[in-house]
Amino acid sequence: MRNLARVLAFDIVAPLAAIAALLAIGVVLGWPLWWVAVCSMLCLLIVEGVTVNIVLFRRDSVTVGTDDDGPGLRLAVVALATTALVATVVVGYTQWTRPDRDFTRDSAEVVRIATAASEATATFTPADPMSSIDRAATFMAPDRADAFKNEFGKATSDLAKKNISATAQTMSAGLEALGPTAASVAVVMRGTQSQPGQQPSTAVLALRVSLAKQDDRWQVLDISPINAR
Repeated sequence: MRNLARVLAFDIVAPLAAIAALLAIGVVLGWPLWWVAVCSMLCLLIVEGVTVNIVLFRRDSVTVGTDDDGPGLRLAVVALATTALVATVVVGYTQWTRPDRDFTRDSAEVVRIATAASEATATFTPADPMSSIDRAATFMAPDRADAFKNEFGKATSDLAKKNISATAQTMSAGLEALGPTAASVAVVMRGTQSQPGQQPSTAVLALRVSLAKQDDRWQVLDISPINAR
């Protein structure tokens, strides 16, 4: 009975558990080519070990599990099977929690970029009228940066002629939508305009920022006002 339990544990269950763990890792990873090769090689080694074990049993009537002179070999079998099972748990946890981590990271990133770009578009100094526009353009997609500069160029020129300066501070920013390659963020700011000889005026500005992920980097596609209803 003792030998039967040892045969089941060390000669049958341990190799099957290791093979099952390797196959489970492949399922979790979606069977990339590199893992197909690695898994095939490891499974082949396990099968070869089982085959050798069977040959030894037929020849000497002893196996890894029943060999009283080989406790180290049994320990190695258990360690390898345990390592495979632990690796399966780690890989499974890492892969299955990745979408949540990606969502949290992307959410924070798009809100940060949208906030910085919105504040830059609503900030203006007559002494350097294009500085804030250039800064906002650094957050834009390359094919949108020039159009953005041209769109705000006239407004910038008018403010410079009137010697008007403007600042903006974000009051609130929230994610409206987030996908793998597109996002939308609503930004609410308090904007202040000042002109020599006049009292500063304050207004609440609400902007919608559309972003796209290009080359693993979030970039602004458009900044538009949110019309109050």
